[in-house]
Amino acid sequence: MTRGVARPTKVPNGDRSWHPIAKRLWDSLKESGQADFYQASDWALAYSLCEDLSFYKKSGKRSGQMLQTIYGAFERLLVAEGDRRRVRIELHEPESDETSAAVLAIADYKKALGVTERGDA
Repeated sequence: MTRGVARPTKVPNGDRSWHPIAKRLWDSLKESGQADFYQASDWALAYSLCEDLSFYKKSGKRSGQMLQTIYGAFERLLVAEGDRRRVRIELHEPESDETSAAVLAIADYKKALGVTERGDA
């Protein structure tokens, strides 16, 4: 596998004229965990797809094939949990500072008491 370097990206603003569903999807992409991995090209694709989705939602005549194509393209951006699981990406809730501090405190107490767990040397 050839590897590259992830580059900082600037998330473009969504289009205010988009259909409300496309706007909501765009905003949710910016807040979702998979966005941590998005590069400029991913954001450009997402923008284009939201544009297409907005056009689809606003059109009087809707095609099931067009909607399937749009949703299929969103799969490549790992928008849904099932898409992420398929490629073995799992998003975890961030640990709170309190939990981390408690775990560290317990480890310090165990160390001070000389208590080791199975497998610890």
